[in-house]
Amino acid sequence: MSIASLSTVTGREFTADEIVPGSGKTGTWVGRAWVPAALTKNGVAGPRVVTLRDEQVIDASAHFLTISDVLSAQEPVQAVREAGTTGVSLGTLETVLKDSLFTRRAARLADESRVVLMAPNDIQPIKACGVTFVRSLLERVVEEKAKGDKAKALQIRQLIHETLGGDLSKTKPGSPATVELKKRLIAEGVWSQYLEVGIGPDAEVFTKAQPSSAVTYGMQIGVLRESTWNNPEPEVVLAVSPAGIIVGATLGNDVNLRDYEGRSALLLGEAKDQNGSCALGAFIRLFDDSFSLRDAKQCEVELTLEGADGYKVTGRNKMAEISRSPEALVAQVCGDNHQYPDGFLLFLGTMFAPTADRGEPGLGFTHKLGDRVEIATPHLGRLVNWVNHCDKIPRWEYGVGELIRFLRKA
Repeated sequence: MSIASLSTVTGREFTADEIVPGSGKTGTWVGRAWVPAALTKNGVAGPRVVTLRDEQVIDASAHFLTISDVLSAQEPVQAVREAGTTGVSLGTLETVLKDSLFTRRAARLADESRVVLMAPNDIQPIKACGVTFVRSLLERVVEEKAKGDKAKALQIRQLIHETLGGDLSKTKPGSPATVELKKRLIAEGVWSQYLEVGIGPDAEVFTKAQPSSAVTYGMQIGVLRESTWNNPEPEVVLAVSPAGIIVGATLGNDVNLRDYEGRSALLLGEAKDQNGSCALGAFIRLFDDSFSLRDAKQCEVELTLEGADGYKVTGRNKMAEISRSPEALVAQVCGDNHQYPDGFLLFLGTMFAPTADRGEPGLGFTHKLGDRVEIATPHLGRLVNWVNHCDKIPRWEYGVGELIRFLRKA
């Protein structure tokens, strides 16, 4: 499907309030935008750190050269609020959001003449944790190992409930109960590598995407042309300082090629990191008096997927049921053994991915070109993207080297 034809399946327009709650009038928001030369004092076009004030997108680059500067600030909220007070407007949030739809349709980002949003990270790596919801993990294991045998499925479920109790959402990985369950599942021949990271002491941690490679609201996400089984993964994404302090959150789509990952765990990099396979919300919402880490832990992340063929599916990801706390996951990523001097973003995992058949019975769900994927939660707004093949969406061409050259001029 061409980009021109993709633009005909946007389905509906989204208001600024849907993308950023209250158009950013409440809360402390930080992001990045491409600013054309005509709107800069020095006549140099490039990516600049922005914030929101009175429904306006505000240039905060006089205070922050990169998002790393925000994450490293002693008081990020105070610093961003000050930048929002003194910075100049680049246009209304509504206008910038509309201009950001299908960014780079025919040209390189460097040729863009509008203010358009970029993913709200620049030199930070994007890490991810998987298999963090025990309830959904164990049910998937039941489905996989029972192979349609209802009696075997019942037997496995009874074994799990006898060992862990009825409320699987309260299961603590690495606890004595999960150690006992591991022993019993091994004896029954139903142990797997996913159970190891799901209920064992060590979380699954991987690098989802390289710095500057993510897409954001209004852009296309990519799946490999060769993949026949792939899906979105709606998640909360944390913004973490170099000291390992969680300073904010945004939404994310950890686009996944299930057929590649299923063939071999060693293909995880191929399954997870392709052109356009990582989408982040338009802005990071910093933790302040209106939104806290506690609020983030209670988010219900909703996925809505609509296809050009009329297919629709919805689901919810309840953060309260995560089996490892966000703080525990961050501690496994960053500490004495591994540092991130520019901070990092961390996907927290999902408990929901579409599985219902789309087409032939038994083949499950997979994306089709033109799918509109919406990921939303009241505190963080809505992330909207459209699906295309990786080799058909705009190429990733503006990397860290280009950013360095821009900063030298700016």
